[in-house]
Amino acid sequence: MCGIVGIVGNRPVAPLMVDALKRLEYRGYDSAGVATLDEGVLGRRRAEGKLVNLQSRLDENPLAGTIGIGHTRWATHGVPNETNAHPHFSNDVALVHNGIIENFRELREELIEDGYEFTSQTDTEVVAHLVSRELNSGKSPPEAAFAAIKRLEGAFALAILFKNEDNLIVAARNGPPLAIGHGEGEMYLGSDAIALAPFTNVITYLEDGDWATIHRDDMQIFNENGARVERAKQLSVGSTLMVDKGNHRHFMSKEIFEQPEVIGHTLSHFLDFSEQRVSGLDKAPFDFKELDRINITACGTAYYAGLVSKYWFEKLARLPVDIDVASEFRYREAPMKKDGLSLFITQSGETADTLAGLRYCKQQGQHIGAIVNVKESTIARESDVVFQTLAGPEIGVASTKAFTCQLSTLACLAVGAARQRGTIDATREAQLVRELSEAPRYASQALKLWDEIAVIARDLQNVDHVLYLGRDTNFPLAMEGALKLKEISYIHAEGYAAGELKHGPIALIDETMPVVVIAPYDSIFEKTVSNMQEVAARGGKIILITDQKGANAAGMDDAKVIILPEMPAIITPIIYALPVQMLAYHTAVHMGTDVDQPRNLAKSVTVE
Repeated sequence: MCGIVGIVGNRPVAPLMVDALKRLEYRGYDSAGVATLDEGVLGRRRAEGKLVNLQSRLDENPLAGTIGIGHTRWATHGVPNETNAHPHFSNDVALVHNGIIENFRELREELIEDGYEFTSQTDTEVVAHLVSRELNSGKSPPEAAFAAIKRLEGAFALAILFKNEDNLIVAARNGPPLAIGHGEGEMYLGSDAIALAPFTNVITYLEDGDWATIHRDDMQIFNENGARVERAKQLSVGSTLMVDKGNHRHFMSKEIFEQPEVIGHTLSHFLDFSEQRVSGLDKAPFDFKELDRINITACGTAYYAGLVSKYWFEKLARLPVDIDVASEFRYREAPMKKDGLSLFITQSGETADTLAGLRYCKQQGQHIGAIVNVKESTIARESDVVFQTLAGPEIGVASTKAFTCQLSTLACLAVGAARQRGTIDATREAQLVRELSEAPRYASQALKLWDEIAVIARDLQNVDHVLYLGRDTNFPLAMEGALKLKEISYIHAEGYAAGELKHGPIALIDETMPVVVIAPYDSIFEKTVSNMQEVAARGGKIILITDQKGANAAGMDDAKVIILPEMPAIITPIIYALPVQMLAYHTAVHMGTDVDQPRNLAKSVTVE
């Protein structure tokens, strides 16, 4: 998960930026670099690997200058090496970038036709050339940056430095977080308050769509339309805490809003966007084509992620999946075929039941794969192969971004398994990779429903029970939605397969029972509509989460409808998780519960 720093200062900034980047190491990275401006001239130092390598470059060949930008990179487009490391240069421009530019191919071809030469494999270099081209057309640096930003599609955070402009950094945010720090005769920029803690505790957080011009003594923030806006200054506790809430009321809301960024980073860890294929599976100690089934074990939300993946593995790769709750699996002495594959899904990597299941499978001669967020955890250390999710620290007890990163990882593995087994060809693999790469953009669009869902959630605070329904991959998502509501609002909720409604749960339906239906418009939508009609006929209050086609086809005038964009089927469980999370969050906020630390729950269950 890339990190950005920037300083418009009154002292040499290169060593300060390296120290700030060290505070962002928890985000994960595979290369680093800094650029400064000295007497109007841009200079940079970059290095593959850890910051100690960059520090060695600077020790050998120091950079002067009182203004600069720095970056730690997690490779997305292009391998991790010095050439692909940030900052990237284009004539009079230096630039660092977090996120994924989804329309980079189109822009790259356009720029090549205009005579621009590319030296790296990254999508970031496209942005540097765009800004440079706008400068060459006669625009001022802020005007050039704004014109370039308007061409970009995707989730991104940017910091831009210009030749001969020793009192200006331009920053922009669309998804990944950026914070501006206020000092005395200095201003700072960072991916979060942690990076800026040594310099200041007065922070202004950019909001989505914002861009800013930063000078030594002031800064101006503009919205996506170029209009000047004001954003509040806040006191940060980044110097004493590992992470802070930024401009969010709770960690859970912050982590919900981080999902476009972390989904993008996780996908880029497993997908080669340039070659449009799944990468890295050749390093695993097994081949999916040699397997006759997969065993998946997990607890809680991670278990529901595994249930979603069962649909993916079986549909795409034609590979049967057995899935168990870890607390049951560890005691049932399941027969295991030697050299089979067992996957264990866990955010913390320390869940006691899951660890016990892992050790049982290892005794049975299984290959052990871990889908885990904490690479140094016990489960990661005891596994044969680690498929790390890149959610970053998740503080809220109710999992949000860890869940969608687990789904992202499992989707990649299912596509890779299908390719290895020959159940899809290279063309279909490329299509699925392109569809997965769109997930961060759709996640950003889903977050725009925040205020609308807050209004819908007001009615839920007064109920005692809620039913969630879904079919196919949305059935596990219905169970996850019910779990989220139970965890943080303490309202009883249950998730069911929609087709099971008539087999018992329909007896609960009356005018006091809200029913949340998760139903994108797909081949089985009409089946779900019939279930909704049964609910409506009995006075049930429906909250329908769907797309515009689904809303039109449902014909439910009395339903409250949450409309998402139409999207590829493989990413619907990932994106539809966001409104489900937001519905639970806002209900809990309306009720006044402790959202981040709900009663009786712990973030990691390390005892049985």
